[in-house]
Amino acid sequence: MLTFRVIAKDGEARSGVIETPHGTIHTPAFVTVGTLASVKTLSPRDLRDLGTQVIIANTYHLHLQPGEDIIAGAGGLHKFMGWSGPLMTDSGGFQIFSHGAGKEHGVGKIASIFPEEPDRGGHLRQKTGKSLVTVNEEGVDFVSYLDGSRHRFTPETVIQIQAKLGADIILPLDECTSPLHDRGYTRVAMERTHQWALRALEAFHRYGGPHQSLFGIVQGGAFEDLRKESAAFIQEHGFSGFAIGGSLGRSKHDMHNVLEWTVPHLPEERPRHLLGIGEVEDIFEAVKRGVDTFDCVAPTRMARTGTLLVSGYPRHRMHILNSRFRTDYGPIEEDCPCYTCSNFSRAYLRHLFAAKEPSAMTLATIHNLSFIERLMGEIRSAIAQGSFQDLMDMWTCQET
Repeated sequence: MLTFRVIAKDGEARSGVIETPHGTIHTPAFVTVGTLASVKTLSPRDLRDLGTQVIIANTYHLHLQPGEDIIAGAGGLHKFMGWSGPLMTDSGGFQIFSHGAGKEHGVGKIASIFPEEPDRGGHLRQKTGKSLVTVNEEGVDFVSYLDGSRHRFTPETVIQIQAKLGADIILPLDECTSPLHDRGYTRVAMERTHQWALRALEAFHRYGGPHQSLFGIVQGGAFEDLRKESAAFIQEHGFSGFAIGGSLGRSKHDMHNVLEWTVPHLPEERPRHLLGIGEVEDIFEAVKRGVDTFDCVAPTRMARTGTLLVSGYPRHRMHILNSRFRTDYGPIEEDCPCYTCSNFSRAYLRHLFAAKEPSAMTLATIHNLSFIERLMGEIRSAIAQGSFQDLMDMWTCQET
């Protein structure tokens, strides 16, 4: 089972230690996304070498391919993917959203509807289309995007699937909402999520593995009363930790509000996870408001398209395919100790991307995840020293 303790605070920002059966997570921590039991382009050895603490895999995708029974037959997700450290699995709620309401509205869970406000979580805006999902009080019926087969998720079956996967931290089925959903529907979805949470808890007591911990999910969209109500409800029911999910509004300001409405209603002694956030500015804003962990595809997805995380650049992003890097023989980042920066130049990496060499994505991903892990280490140290706001000011002044 999971334990958590806070070891330092600086304002609402806090550092702590999450102990899991497969190892320790020092918080604040970035949770690397390994959707299909793999962090794209990297091996578990690569991840260990660059300091990855915890990975989150996706229940929805693993259910469709290869299936939880195959993974259970291998001895569980840790053995199947060759990762001995802490693992999380989400419920598939966001994927259900993206193939349902997200598809109808043409937006991601946390994507702004305004084109001038880029998607904060690295999720791509999508074209509108017909929903592949039907949601009712019992659960969710959906059509596989792989082969058109029909499937049903209920709060109980999602717990059973994750019990077979065997991750240390698991999440219950929830209903995400779009920034375009009105208050009325957002309340309906929140109340449904609450009832599903109670059913999931009951199922977890029957089916959950002895080493597993179940987090509750707070919903409520960008509505203050709903977020406070949801946080108050979820924290009453014995979850080992909490995740903040669903729509975070139409702007970064909305996201900040959601956190300020939600976090104060969650117990100090349990960890808080923010779903789908991972850009530098957003990490600081979340930590400032008391969030302990967060997951996001942005660092790895950007790496695969040649966007590298580098301090001092606008939004900390360097686009390596820019022509000015053709004869730049320096490392991606001068003080970065990662394998990529220690051995290769910007010119070489640009050449690999231009030539469409697969190794380009591997080297870029190594750098981006190393960047994030070093940033998280700086944040933990700053909290311990009481200088978190100074560090935040230094980093966020580079955003423009």
